[in-house]
Amino acid sequence: MDHLQDGARRQARGGRERRHDENPDVRLSKALSFLLRHGADKLGLQLGSDGFLYMDEILGLPQFRAYTQGDVLRVVENSNKQRFTVRSHPADNRLQIRANQGHSLQVEDLELIPITKETTLPDSVVHGTYLRFWPSIKSHGLSRMSRMHIHLAPGLPGAEDVISGMRKSCDLAIFIDLPKALSDGLKFYWSVNRAILTPGDSKGFLHPRYFQRVLQLKPECHLLPLE
Repeated sequence: MDHLQDGARRQARGGRERRHDENPDVRLSKALSFLLRHGADKLGLQLGSDGFLYMDEILGLPQFRAYTQGDVLRVVENSNKQRFTVRSHPADNRLQIRANQGHSLQVEDLELIPITKETTLPDSVVHGTYLRFWPSIKSHGLSRMSRMHIHLAPGLPGAEDVISGMRKSCDLAIFIDLPKALSDGLKFYWSVNRAILTPGDSKGFLHPRYFQRVLQLKPECHLLPLE
């Protein structure tokens, strides 16, 4: 038992050391993402109906007092996934920030653009995930889980038009039959940072019948059977 406890302590210590060694801007980006997507109410802040929080209120929290407004603006500017939007509030000109997608907190207006059969459809709609999840996804479909939307992208990782909606580390790509899903009444949207979002069906799922093909990306690229 002692060697198991020692191992657990070493693992925990290693996690703390990795966080300590992490780039400060990466730590700030992760902290902002959690706050703006999931944790605002737990920290006593109320998201606006459009998902924005005042930046000075965020910087007043104990978790953010080591950072400045300039730090936040730098993180927003350098976010290759364009995770955040910053604006001056139209009434008082105080700076505000929001996450562009990924919320478990309910946000009424994220300025999403509906994708319909009457609009120009993306050539591809792809959900990036990991091979270890495929057996469950193959049986039950994609789930939005605690979030408002299932995240998709208009291509594979590394493609020029893929800004957000998929991690580069994903080793599985599930291509979605968008026209079929739209014909069945499912809703899809563009986010402001060009991710494709869907709330799924009434239970929050995107059923396997909408899977066109599944591509394993690593260690080598090949198709997986849908059946």
